[in-house]
Amino acid sequence: MKYQKIAVVTILLASAFLFSGKKAKPAIDTPSPPNIIFILTDDQGWSSLSSPMVDGHPETASDFYETPNLDRFAKEGMRFTRGYAPASICSPSRRSIQFGQTPIRQGNESFITNYAPASVSALTIPQVLKKINGNYKAAHFGKWDFRAQILPEQLGYDLSSGDTRNGDGNLVQVKGDKWDEFYLTEDPKHIHSLTKSAINFISEQKQANNPFFVQISHYAAHVNMETKQATLDRFKNKPAGKKHNNPAWAGMLYDLDEGIGAILNKIEQLGIADNTYLFIMADNGATEFLPPVQNRLDHPSKFQEPMRNYPLRGGKWVLYEGGIRVPFMVKGPGIKPGSQCDIPVIGWDLLPTFAELAGQAITKNEHIDGGSLVEVLKKGNSGKVKRKTEDFYFHRYNNGYPHAAVISGNDKLVHFWKTGKNELYNLLDDIGELNDLAPTNPKTVKELEARLKKYINNNNPGLLTAYNAEEKK
Repeated sequence: MKYQKIAVVTILLASAFLFSGKKAKPAIDTPSPPNIIFILTDDQGWSSLSSPMVDGHPETASDFYETPNLDRFAKEGMRFTRGYAPASICSPSRRSIQFGQTPIRQGNESFITNYAPASVSALTIPQVLKKINGNYKAAHFGKWDFRAQILPEQLGYDLSSGDTRNGDGNLVQVKGDKWDEFYLTEDPKHIHSLTKSAINFISEQKQANNPFFVQISHYAAHVNMETKQATLDRFKNKPAGKKHNNPAWAGMLYDLDEGIGAILNKIEQLGIADNTYLFIMADNGATEFLPPVQNRLDHPSKFQEPMRNYPLRGGKWVLYEGGIRVPFMVKGPGIKPGSQCDIPVIGWDLLPTFAELAGQAITKNEHIDGGSLVEVLKKGNSGKVKRKTEDFYFHRYNNGYPHAAVISGNDKLVHFWKTGKNELYNLLDDIGELNDLAPTNPKTVKELEARLKKYINNNNPGLLTAYNAEEKK
């Protein structure tokens, strides 16, 4: 793949962030400003690892896929059982992560105008890190997918793959059924070329003694399905699982896992593990291979076999847990190996987390919705995350089946705008969202719906006005 290096557009945002007045110092003891590696996978389900996401619950692992390096990552770091993507589809999640903001605040079509580099009043991850320490170098390799004609270099990256989207990761453009066809290549979804570019960047910064941030945004495991012949053969000869049984999809995940392993190995080889943090998460849950829109929202009892994100309900495109709860893990100095954390965390927490790791906590900022995870990384379940609101708010921008959700502790409300219907679930007792509690808990439903609409009204009032009109039809 071709990579481009262009001049960074300077944005005068000196007053955009209010940091603590203390001198920059890494939040966890490290010999110098830490390196940060962020791996973002595409369409990867929460239960797609070959090791369980929840200790003692084998159903939270895959019954077919093999991910030895992700399993290794979990053993060497902290695994979050309630890690959330900002949205149930690609672009809103990726935008949210870069700015530390909810997709509701950012909007959808309005994002293109409001976040143009010449006018935006919020900073991105690399801009924040460089503001803390001007020696930081930043790179983005792989799928960008902002769909707004904004280059990574315009948002603070020194090097990138450019304004890439799904098609840039495909060996060929699909001519038939993309859910059934697969393609064989020695560099599936450009996994190995992306990994090589990242390793070259990391090595160069190590040689120059620069702290660095690199985001590796894999195209896998988004369709097209692409894998190596040897990997495909590995899974064609393996007994199928009940929820996972596609050899080509399994092969693509195995190839992805191999690329992740190469990054882990390089960090050890360069001797920088004691000063490097690695974060990994997916941009949304796995697809369910269910083309009709209504199928995506159907109750799991309507299907004869377990859904691909089982024990979660739904998948990509919808705001049930299968669409937004994703693999989310962190490893690095000061993080207990093999630890499990049950505190809810989300993609818009990454920017403030990286800032504090680099040495300056964001103490107050009108543009930031996330909270730093540093205390949780240090203390596990006894730590806390301080955000503007403890609730997580989601919205699915789609004219066909627009819906929104709020997660407050263990309570989750899903609101459907066209019908006004509410569904209420207790995620502690019902991780699969099988038992709708709305009919028997009208008070909780009313409170959560009011909070959801208040949040939307405060952050994107035009969105609420449009959907209130829809509900009155």
